[in-house]
Amino acid sequence: MSDVLTNKKVLATTDWAANHLNDEGIRLVEVDVDTESYDSGHIPGAVGWNWKTQLQDQLRRTISSKEDFENLLRESGIDNDTTVVLYGDNNNWFAAWAYWLLKYYGHEDVKILDGGRKKWEAEGRELTTDTPDYDTTDYTISGVKKEYRAFRQDVEERLNDNDFGLVDVRSPDEFTGKILAPPGLNELSQRPGHIPGASNIPWSKAVNEDGTFKSEEELKEIYENEGITPDKDIISYCRIGERSAHSWFVLNELLEYPSVRNYDGSWTEWGNLIDAPIER
Repeated sequence: MSDVLTNKKVLATTDWAANHLNDEGIRLVEVDVDTESYDSGHIPGAVGWNWKTQLQDQLRRTISSKEDFENLLRESGIDNDTTVVLYGDNNNWFAAWAYWLLKYYGHEDVKILDGGRKKWEAEGRELTTDTPDYDTTDYTISGVKKEYRAFRQDVEERLNDNDFGLVDVRSPDEFTGKILAPPGLNELSQRPGHIPGASNIPWSKAVNEDGTFKSEEELKEIYENEGITPDKDIISYCRIGERSAHSWFVLNELLEYPSVRNYDGSWTEWGNLIDAPIER
């Protein structure tokens, strides 16, 4: 059971969300792997964010710019003091990515709906196809928390350090180089494998069958057994940064490790670099 975590300020239960759907200071946001899921039915009052077109730069490969993200928040009816509750499909992959982005851009009051779409639907709760229309706000991003994001040079510089922990959250087949990416996905690298020294702790180990997060004790054991301990500088990565945002959430927010960064360049960058070290 994940009830040990339900009191965490960064998680919202489905009961809590259902009871606060109409609260003025709360905004639900759905972010899915399948960008058409929102249109097929979503939690009443929730706005939908498209991770492909709204959460990343459309010209360069990087996250949404400060200005673009500010505009998205304004158009979503989100103020600087709004409580944002994120949820989505695939155990909240891209909801976690959006969470990481909000935290990176300094929005503190954010929660993830524990269990995401999967749990909400399994409990037979209400879905609607009505798209809400909120007044535009004057949201302002005042700062950036750069300590939450890692770049390839941050990884390269620390590879052989004893106080460094690298978490590859992909599947064992991706980690060992058996496959380049999960089936049907097309953002590919030239070479399979993993970054030397990385611990393979798939993101899915952190969740229960119903999509909720495991207990604090279980999560600590999962990571510490692989040498990922709070005394280290931790960087997580996957293929394009969304599954590693999920593991970043677990380590940084649920377990409150003091130094955790998400390397969103991930394997599609590393596996395409000339002469970068690779292990299989």
